[in-house]
Amino acid sequence: MLDESEMNPERWARLMALWDFGDNTETYRSLVSSYSEKGRYYHSREHVSACLRHLDRCVSDIQSPREVELALWFHDAIYKPLSGKNEKKSADWARSFLLENDTFNDTVDRVHRLIMVTEHNAPAKTNDESLLVDIDLAVLGADPATYQIFEEGVRSEYKMVPWPLYRKKRVEVLKGFLDRPRIFQNEPFLTDREQQARKNLAAAISKLEG
Repeated sequence: MLDESEMNPERWARLMALWDFGDNTETYRSLVSSYSEKGRYYHSREHVSACLRHLDRCVSDIQSPREVELALWFHDAIYKPLSGKNEKKSADWARSFLLENDTFNDTVDRVHRLIMVTEHNAPAKTNDESLLVDIDLAVLGADPATYQIFEEGVRSEYKMVPWPLYRKKRVEVLKGFLDRPRIFQNEPFLTDREQQARKNLAAAISKLEG
């Protein structure tokens, strides 16, 4: 049976219908190709599918679901581990796609900002941005086994980085999340995942430092 939460052509077609766009099949294929690139151990099709599943659970709280969903489809479309421009390039791809489909500029700008908040270096400014951030970070509050797979996937993506340097930088990233007053800002993530996320992060930091 087809899983409608997956990153599949049927879900893409439904999203295109919500935007009143054509099929845009080539863009779908290009996105799938990007997320299927060799070396993507975490930032893959499965990550996008997981994000879509989380979106479906909180969609009633989102002001513009079609904008958030499109942003999720594109948010890691460009991913080079050592690049600092992945989010910008992914957001620019989404911008080009929307403009090619004659979308109003203010809508294009909102989708662009939705993708840019996945840099996780500045507070979200809107409710939809905040929820998208929670969706993207949901893995932090997964069960310990799933979280461990996530950590292993990230390390595999950065396997070219020497272990001592990777360990130092990874600890900095994880402590950055752990030091926040709240990792998640919205329900159901706050209730369902906040405490587990803190346990996962603390355990991962301890393992890296030990």
